[in-house]
Amino acid sequence: MSGTRDKGAGSRFAAVLQAAWWQSPPNALARRLRPLCALYAALARLDKALTWPRRLDVPVIVVGNLIVGGAGKTPTVMALVRLLRAYGWTPGVISRGYGRRSSGVLQVHADSSAAECGDEPLLIHLRTEAPVFVGRNRVAAARALRREHPTVDIVISDDGLQHHRLARDAQVIVFDERGAGNGLLLPAGPLREPLPEVVPTNTLILYNAWQPPITLPGWMGTRHLTGLLSLEDWRCGHAPLDDSWAALRDEHVVAVAGIASPRRFFSQLLDHGLTFTPLPLPDHYDFVELPWPRGTADVVLTEKDAVKLAGLSFGRTRVWVAPLDLEFDLGFAAAIKRLFPNPPSRTTSWPPLTID
Repeated sequence: MSGTRDKGAGSRFAAVLQAAWWQSPPNALARRLRPLCALYAALARLDKALTWPRRLDVPVIVVGNLIVGGAGKTPTVMALVRLLRAYGWTPGVISRGYGRRSSGVLQVHADSSAAECGDEPLLIHLRTEAPVFVGRNRVAAARALRREHPTVDIVISDDGLQHHRLARDAQVIVFDERGAGNGLLLPAGPLREPLPEVVPTNTLILYNAWQPPITLPGWMGTRHLTGLLSLEDWRCGHAPLDDSWAALRDEHVVAVAGIASPRRFFSQLLDHGLTFTPLPLPDHYDFVELPWPRGTADVVLTEKDAVKLAGLSFGRTRVWVAPLDLEFDLGFAAAIKRLFPNPPSRTTSWPPLTID
């Protein structure tokens, strides 16, 4: 019993601490933890100083965020794949594969499970059909990607901003409407590294929000739900029909979101006229058990949740998926074009992997 109580107390403290991260100016708890920020910063600097970056023979773009948790990296990666293809590149993607059961290098396939490769890498592959490799060692993952797909001429690293072993040619730092929270480093705040005073070289700031939440110069990304699909149609890669929202506007549904910011998804559903009971879940919820009440007629959920429902039985419940797209503004697209104007005329062979 004492172990259960300790676990519950720890969860409650974590919830209180994370709530404090988003209060600005910092509240009393964040101020008490502030001395630990210097230790965290020193360890981060030491890790970076002791890391020797390995360079690929093709350009690398890192997409990440400075805060703990999601800020819209996955839709940014998918939109970047589409943009680079429009410019003539052949992109591939690497990711750690957060929450998966193993840490070795693995190629993601359409029939892979989220448990073995991670929900976000699987979603990226399903939506873009780009080759995706996962691995804790991103250098090994990138080299395996190039070895198996030599036509790939640019690599996008998903959520690798603080991973310095893989050299980068550019980085996209994504902020959502929460910005930098209280502006403090872990554990007193949500920042993994200090907020820069100026934008670093070859760095693009993308605001995945209605307006910039901080003062760093950057560009806006417009996110929107493209419609509704049955889970079966979504799995088959179909696109939503025109005014597909009308199918549920006269129904009361359960809206499920196992993402970092469920409120954002619920707000978008309200904008499309749906009436629903919100069911927020922990980020990367595994769906070992169905979370909605038995007998629920209709459930609407995110694509990140949908990838984990393969093989499950829902009885009479109809499950709907609301795909999300992100569109870059013209300034961001032009900035990517300036950094990577032309793909190489030919691919190069890849040397044998000698680094563990």
